[in-house]
Amino acid sequence: MSIGIWQVVIIGVIVVLLFGRGKISELMGDVAKGINSFKKGLAEDAKESAEAEKTIDHQATETVAAETAEEQKKAS
Repeated sequence: MSIGIWQVVIIGVIVVLLFGRGKISELMGDVAKGINSFKKGLAEDAKESAEAEKTIDHQATETVAAETAEEQKKAS
């Protein structure tokens, strides 16, 4: 047994009678604002993470002399 078009219409009419057209449109407006806020937050997070990846904070405390492969062979 499947849901027919008349059953969907009856459920829609009952929902409109219970909540009213104004309340449903207000609810859909709030949902749209929430979606836009979520997308804006994702865009800001991606922007911040991209900026964080570009900078490297490093403080050198001591210098280390690098030895070449030839110097290591001579030392052995």
